[in-house]
Amino acid sequence: MSKDIFDVVVVGAGNAALCAAISARLAGARVLVLEKATEEEKGGNSYFTAGGFRFMHAGLEDIRQDILADMNDEEAAGMILPSHDRQFFYETLMAVTQGQSDEGLAATLIDKSRETMGWLTDNGIRFIPMYGRQSYEVEGKHHFYGGVNIESVGGGAGLVESLVSRCAQLDIEIRYGTAAYELLQHQDYQLRGVKVRAPSGYAEIESRAVILACGGFESNPEWRVRYLGQGWDLARVRGTRHNTGDGIKMAMDIGALPFGNWSGCHSVGWDISAPPFGDRWVLDNFQKHSYPLGIMVNLDGERFVDEGEDYRNLTYVRFGKAIMSQPQRTAVQIFDQKTVHRLRDEYRIHEVTRVVADTIEALAIKLEIDPDKLHATIEAYNNACQGGDYNPAILDGVATSGITPAKSNWALPIDKPPYEAFITTTGVTFTFGGLKIDQQNRVQDLAYQSIPGLFAAGELVGGLFYENYPGGTGLMSGSVFGKLAGEFAASYARET
Repeated sequence: MSKDIFDVVVVGAGNAALCAAISARLAGARVLVLEKATEEEKGGNSYFTAGGFRFMHAGLEDIRQDILADMNDEEAAGMILPSHDRQFFYETLMAVTQGQSDEGLAATLIDKSRETMGWLTDNGIRFIPMYGRQSYEVEGKHHFYGGVNIESVGGGAGLVESLVSRCAQLDIEIRYGTAAYELLQHQDYQLRGVKVRAPSGYAEIESRAVILACGGFESNPEWRVRYLGQGWDLARVRGTRHNTGDGIKMAMDIGALPFGNWSGCHSVGWDISAPPFGDRWVLDNFQKHSYPLGIMVNLDGERFVDEGEDYRNLTYVRFGKAIMSQPQRTAVQIFDQKTVHRLRDEYRIHEVTRVVADTIEALAIKLEIDPDKLHATIEAYNNACQGGDYNPAILDGVATSGITPAKSNWALPIDKPPYEAFITTTGVTFTFGGLKIDQQNRVQDLAYQSIPGLFAAGELVGGLFYENYPGGTGLMSGSVFGKLAGEFAASYARET
């Protein structure tokens, strides 16, 4: 078997992994990136995202200093972009995770988020306002909402391409089609490298430190059933087919501590016609996240969530999970002509599963829902709408009264035909359970001791998200902990 010696080996080639590789290289380490996928399928889950980042900042003028440095005064004058301070970020994260997010991980994510965004721009990543998905035009200005308002140019695909280009500039080698499957240790437990399956056969690669950043287990149907529950083997996978829990298994095989919400995952409302895994052309446009503008029913014609409970990027993960418990794991989003023009661009793709009719009864027949049931549901909802000062850019308090589930905001009657319906199922993005790390990104063992030379970042780190997820924190977490893992691993390699 051939042997190479590196300071740091990074397993994975998505956002977290590439940030780790760049960070370690900038710290002076000789770095190798191992990617199980082919070059044509590079980028992990990051490639399939919208590229949104949630981070701590003081508002538009703060962001214009570096993140949006190319923005002109005219564009800035047409925007209302509120601040996203530390307390708001913390309260949002703790609210959606019901106070379960690990305090140390949460503090690191929040406190390092702003400087990491600056670091990304320094390394060639460009950002723009998230107009199409996170703002509504009100009185001639774009009002941004929900806390995740900035995206990388080109979305997740553009982010990955930019990070890969930066790796090339720094002479970081990426070996595609090379799957790490076992961690190697010395007798004193210190990591000495990895075993891989490469196009040329099996090999050992020696290194002083290893960073695991190769995602969760969402693409492993057996693990999904084992940990997420019955029926989850049938869920569609939003992103890469290669995230099968390899990094988690390798670490646990040498005594790493499982940590976090192993029965939880990031899930979304996903077009019923989407393929089993992510499509590299359609990317994340199979998601359907404008449900706050309408109502959502199951195939029995019944509503089952409060569509206006909060901003969509604080509810879509739980609602994606809720769809799994509905008949045939299916939900239908229904809108009328008062709101259709506000639907996100993902509703206008060629591949969308859409039904249009001039009456609710005709819509129900096309959807194969009992017409009387659907009519009764919508009539009850319409009668419960109380009216008010409707504003989709804020929590407007325009609510229903006297029905369950309520609609707490943006409750407009469904009464202006033609009616449009979009059929969705659940798409799983990434899993919440993973490995425990300390404040230096070192993987912990079953005795809560660091495994010498083993670091982790990204979706396979457990303890940050529980049951729910605030939109935009996934890529931010990957960048923050990836950057830190690279720095700590490079430092460790220098000292060994």
